[in-house]
Amino acid sequence: MPTWLIILLCVFPGLPLAVFIGLNLARIFRLANPSPMPHWMAPLIDNPIRRFFYPPRRAVEQLGAEPGMRALEIGPGHGSYSLAVARRLGDAGKLTAVDIQPQIIERFKKRVEREGVTNVEARTADILALPFPDGAFDLVYLMMVLGEIPDHLGALREFSRVLQPGGRLAVMEWLPDPDYHPAGTVVEWGAEAGLELVGKKGGFFNYTLVFSPGGG
Repeated sequence: MPTWLIILLCVFPGLPLAVFIGLNLARIFRLANPSPMPHWMAPLIDNPIRRFFYPPRRAVEQLGAEPGMRALEIGPGHGSYSLAVARRLGDAGKLTAVDIQPQIIERFKKRVEREGVTNVEARTADILALPFPDGAFDLVYLMMVLGEIPDHLGALREFSRVLQPGGRLAVMEWLPDPDYHPAGTVVEWGAEAGLELVGKKGGFFNYTLVFSPGGG
């Protein structure tokens, strides 16, 4: 555990309980009112604590990103994990990131330019009507985003449409996220959307589900 985190817990011993109560209250509200994360929260959520317990390199491995892939990320947030994926894809691959909020995309574009990553495209888009042809991507992935989408079945079907035959959809969830849903629920949603579960990594508190469109 980082020294700064130990000091913080010593100075504020009641902090874990306060965080626990706050997250549960937020979870109750979010489950009743699913909606995109406010754009101003992206830098707060992409914080050192999250990256310590779930480093970007681990996310890249669980998502199944490989050099040369054409990947689509739904909801890039502040971009730390996105840039790790883009670097894994390499010059022969490409990452396209979309979000419904232009503020997130503009902030993300500036970070991509600042860090000199050249194989990334960022676009504002409605995820229920993605501006891409059928079979455009090898990999579509979401990190702590699916619970923010009111029409999750419509979104899953649209993700399946833009995947090429044999492509993969990866859904990653982390329990402290107020929008978290158990893996069993997401598997049921996938089946209803015509997706086949082909892999699962992690456990209850942190998991990645990998689906195939049309059982391919």
